[in-house]
Amino acid sequence: MRAERLIWFLPLIAVLLLAGLLWRGLYTHDEVIPSARVGHPLPAVSLPRLDAPEQIVDRAALVARAPLLVNFFASWCGPCQVEHPLLAELARKGVVIVGIAYKDAPADTRRFLQRLGNPFMEVLMDRQGRALIEFGASGVPESFLVDRQGRIVWHQPGPLTEEVIAKALMPRLAALDGKAREARR
Repeated sequence: MRAERLIWFLPLIAVLLLAGLLWRGLYTHDEVIPSARVGHPLPAVSLPRLDAPEQIVDRAALVARAPLLVNFFASWCGPCQVEHPLLAELARKGVVIVGIAYKDAPADTRRFLQRLGNPFMEVLMDRQGRALIEFGASGVPESFLVDRQGRIVWHQPGPLTEEVIAKALMPRLAALDGKAREARR
């Protein structure tokens, strides 16, 4: 009789163990997810402008604006809408942000920006999603901080939050600004 009870409890124990591992994986994670692109040059992308699709913006044009934050977003992306006010606040503080609309129709991107405001210095279109892959990103929203040498120095997978901005992005931007001042002396 005891062996029969044990046989009934083994699947329950297995399910509970799996549930525990799943919970641990979801709620106890590192703060930083490593990115293969951090420390490497900005990818050689060439993307059309939202407002003038015949004009192509390449890597050199992006690096000329550095330091800058490259933000992948989409009008259909819920978390992108949530992080949008934070991007607007960063733009008000003088952070140069280039937005790359991922797999989005230009008309939808325009409506999104008209409705929520446009925090981007430039909006580029990644209609096929190749630029996102070149950056080593896995979805939207994702952000990349680029230094004046054109290297990616920081990557935020997922939406920006006030905490991420305060603890990770702003200190890195301040360090980049400090290095730029030293180089000018």
